[in-house]
Amino acid sequence: MHDLGRHRRTLDDFRRRAAFAGAGRCREGRRARRPDLPADFRQPCRLRQAGQSQRTRNARGGEHDFLDEEVKFYKDRYGKDTKGPGYYSFDAGGAHFIGLVNVVDLKAGGLGNLGAEQLEWLEDDLKGKSKSTPIVVFAHIPLWTVYPQWGWGTEDGAKALEYLKGFGSVTVLNGHIHQVMQKVEGNVTFHTARSTAFPQPAPGTAPSPGPMKVEDSKLRGLLGIASVNFKQGDQRLAIIDTPLQG
Repeated sequence: MHDLGRHRRTLDDFRRRAAFAGAGRCREGRRARRPDLPADFRQPCRLRQAGQSQRTRNARGGEHDFLDEEVKFYKDRYGKDTKGPGYYSFDAGGAHFIGLVNVVDLKAGGLGNLGAEQLEWLEDDLKGKSKSTPIVVFAHIPLWTVYPQWGWGTEDGAKALEYLKGFGSVTVLNGHIHQVMQKVEGNVTFHTARSTAFPQPAPGTAPSPGPMKVEDSKLRGLLGIASVNFKQGDQRLAIIDTPLQG
């Protein structure tokens, strides 16, 4: 799982119930087509955590998981019982979790896209939910517009946010851009995470996005993970970014 700085969840009240395997890509699409590779290498998304045996794993793929023509390798392995190309939702510990797919049918410049069918599903999924229910959304490409010139945004993300903004606490977690960025709009908190693979330049500071060359001594400080903690009754989730150098 090496595209983004994994939103590693500790989600206190959900420890035995649910955990996302990541908001980023596992590159499973490429590896699934390589039966010659060892099984462990073809299954990079397995999480091992001491003291936690059987837990539900919920993955969120990125654009490199959907490279096969039939768009099936990732879903066959990680998306069983999901809708469309892999979106889904579930409830745990009083919160509602939503995993969206915005890496299929990318738009001009690489902008993410949810599509009419998924948006219709999202609207229906949220019907009947109490406005006091904490909502946690995962999508690989940011739902908010970070830097459209590099495809860092979702073309129809605003429509999804229209359905979400009426809730008292909404946290949107993304990967893709390999750096920490935060934004708050009303009751919606946006957060992107570092990568565990390579850093990318800040928006507009390079000719194009992509792996950024840095001094070896600085690399681990630009890579990292994000932990998200939830306590019943709190208004917002606590997000803690930790660089690998720590």
